[in-house]
Amino acid sequence: MIRFRLKRLLALREMTQKRLAEITGIRSPTISAICTNSIKQIPTVVMDKICEALDCQPSDWIERVTSDNKNPSQK
Repeated sequence: MIRFRLKRLLALREMTQKRLAEITGIRSPTISAICTNSIKQIPTVVMDKICEALDCQPSDWIERVTSDNKNPSQK
């Protein structure tokens, strides 16, 4: 299962979802859906815009959680 840690990364960068939306041009509901892990698909252009705005790699906010992990939110 793929999990998004964008909310955590935004907190570390002291940036709001609204500010990220303003910087990237990505719609606020899309940013929110990523932060709540409710998004089903993310175009690569969206991932690239997020990485550029946060000066990071996709692996900094996207992780694959295996079924071995009982509680992936504790990572």
